[in-house]
Amino acid sequence: MGVLGPALLAALALGAPIAMALISITVGFIVYDPLLSEKAIFRSFFSFVNKYTLMAIPFFIFAGFLMERTGLIAKLFRFADALVGWVPGGFAYATILAAVMFGAISGSSTAMAAAMGVVAYPEMIKRGYPRWMAAGVIATGGGIAILIPPSITLILYGVLTDESIVKLFFAGVVPGLMLAISDAVIVLTMAFIIKLPASQFSWSEFRAAAFDALPALLMPVFVLGALYGGVLTPTESGAGACAYALIYGFISMRGKFFKEMMAATERAVNLTAILFFLLGGVGIFQFLLANQGWPQDIATWVTGMGLSPISFLAVLLVVLLFLSMFLTGVAILVLVVPIIYPVSLTLGIDPIHLGILFALCIEMGAVIPPVGLNLFAVSGTTGVPVTTVMRGSFPFLCSDGCVLILCMFFPILTLWLPNQAVQSVFG
Repeated sequence: MGVLGPALLAALALGAPIAMALISITVGFIVYDPLLSEKAIFRSFFSFVNKYTLMAIPFFIFAGFLMERTGLIAKLFRFADALVGWVPGGFAYATILAAVMFGAISGSSTAMAAAMGVVAYPEMIKRGYPRWMAAGVIATGGGIAILIPPSITLILYGVLTDESIVKLFFAGVVPGLMLAISDAVIVLTMAFIIKLPASQFSWSEFRAAAFDALPALLMPVFVLGALYGGVLTPTESGAGACAYALIYGFISMRGKFFKEMMAATERAVNLTAILFFLLGGVGIFQFLLANQGWPQDIATWVTGMGLSPISFLAVLLVVLLFLSMFLTGVAILVLVVPIIYPVSLTLGIDPIHLGILFALCIEMGAVIPPVGLNLFAVSGTTGVPVTTVMRGSFPFLCSDGCVLILCMFFPILTLWLPNQAVQSVFG
């Protein structure tokens, strides 16, 4: 570990893509070690990506892109606006609500931020919202998708640790709603300070918006309802989401949908290929860690320091937020989880609780410069300078930090719902 760690950090510091840095350094270490066989490289790479649960990721990615191309995101936003747009700052509330609803479809934070940048930002500016606030609401609202199931981040964590993805999905619901509520509190405060506008409530507009958005609203009900009810596995629910989106697309757009489907397929295939190449590198990395016994050595060292679970988590969260300044959420997961997970088990930390804390840190990292992907996604789709997006994101980042601290000190916030679900099933 004394050589591998610094070499990996040096490669990342030089700007090497995370997948190439991880694979090249670990492969070089294996080839150099006379006690390790080169065959282990290919065996560990393909054995890790050859996991049934991982197929849920490309399915949900594809479903999210399909829903975007069919215009259902715009319909979700129109429904959210009709529902809450009549209160001061209502359009900002609608953006947050739409983020929660779309998070229950795609599970992708950056995709959510980019899509809402196209749909919500022009309308917010038209209604008199400051540019910095409009961009900040969209950037931080997109992060809610990381917690609201189905979450690609939680799926990855479940694969890396062999924890129940369904339990992780349940555990993400309460913190995800807490993020939405905390963001709404910030909007409420701003509504009084800078006198944000409100629209008139219309029953006819609400009924029309609800009718148009009904297919999008029913999708998480059918797909996630079957998942939580034990009818479908996470992978099967992802496939069901794709089938639902395809059927809706062909019915609503008919012949025009084929072109949109091909565009969504291309984007989904590109993203999936990059992600699975990285995950193959994680398989090699985990093989090397297990072979050298480094997680056990680190666990022994940490326990020898006499840290309490809360102290350990506090230090870990600070480290994760620091890393998020330089690495993407996926990179943090694949690099840190294989090392930290055995240590947390030794300290008696619930792995489901740990997974939600990881997701919360990654959610905050999406708007922490200089890497924050949501900052650049919103800037790219709206034309707002990144510094302006950062300014608008800061109040929401502080409120998200409060949610992170609450979840760290009170594990019941993350564990109550999955425990209730287990009790209801096994009685």
